[in-house]
Amino acid sequence: MTRRLSNSIGIDDAPFDRRHRGDVAIVGVVFTRTRLDGVMTGKLRRDGANATSAIAELIERSPFAAHAQVLLLGGITFAGFNVADIHALHQRLSMPVLVLARKRPRLAVIREALLEHVRGGARKWALIEKAGPMQPCAGLFVQRAGLELEQAAQVIEDLTVHGKLPEPVRIAHLVAGGYAEGVSRGRA
Repeated sequence: MTRRLSNSIGIDDAPFDRRHRGDVAIVGVVFTRTRLDGVMTGKLRRDGANATSAIAELIERSPFAAHAQVLLLGGITFAGFNVADIHALHQRLSMPVLVLARKRPRLAVIREALLEHVRGGARKWALIEKAGPMQPCAGLFVQRAGLELEQAAQVIEDLTVHGKLPEPVRIAHLVAGGYAEGVSRGRA
């Protein structure tokens, strides 16, 4: 049996109006098992190319970086089509990275949108392909860097209390909604 990863950080982006251009808030929440220990906020560019560096810097400048054992992302894209490089995050932060989705993404639609409508779309699509296919895991779909599928399932099982999503991603989603709009709404 492998060592359980109990200290986690969940990251999600805040909702934004489709017409918005510029920066979008991201929220990081820090958990020990299922206990919330801290909240961090940062920004990244709408449809930009700085998701990887913005997420890494958010964590690196926090007092929680030394204890974090796994990073959970509420998707691989943030603020529209600002794509995170999960392998670069894994290398830079020296911790496994787990991307979570409730449903299998429609990759053909994403690919077409990136290649036909988004500046730098080919590079962003390459990052999505580099992350590997979304795999079914513990009732969700995941991409991962630095951990095996069985470890990913264990993380999901250990950190899920309500619904399907692990608490770090569920709470990051709720906090991001409240931060951006004054109140959180919808399910995480």
